[in-house]
Amino acid sequence: MQDNKVVIVIGHRMGKGKNIAEGIEKAGGIAILIPGMLADMKLGDVMNEHNADIGLSFCGSGGAGALTAQTKFGYKAKHSLRSVEEGIAALKEGNKVLGFGFLDTVELGEKITETFYSLKKD
Repeated sequence: MQDNKVVIVIGHRMGKGKNIAEGIEKAGGIAILIPGMLADMKLGDVMNEHNADIGLSFCGSGGAGALTAQTKFGYKAKHSLRSVEEGIAALKEGNKVLGFGFLDTVELGEKITETFYSLKKD
């Protein structure tokens, strides 16, 4: 955490993720959006570089970037997530990297950030 704010890195296979970033910032977090195509494959590297609290990976299967971050850096990861609720459950299970199918929504960014903060209070 930087200045008591959660740092969340977003890696989206198609270079998107602006809606998720908006939700993270709306909920009081810091969003680091990796630019460009295949950004999901850079997720672990950017998380490591910024000492991020959470990494969000997005691709068709919901697995490539999450598994790469887990393999390269040992981050606990859950992939193939398809909903906000699955992401919240995975975060509550202690996962640091969450791999989703294409789900670029403000709600996802907000809920993941809010859940992280609520877990830190406990």
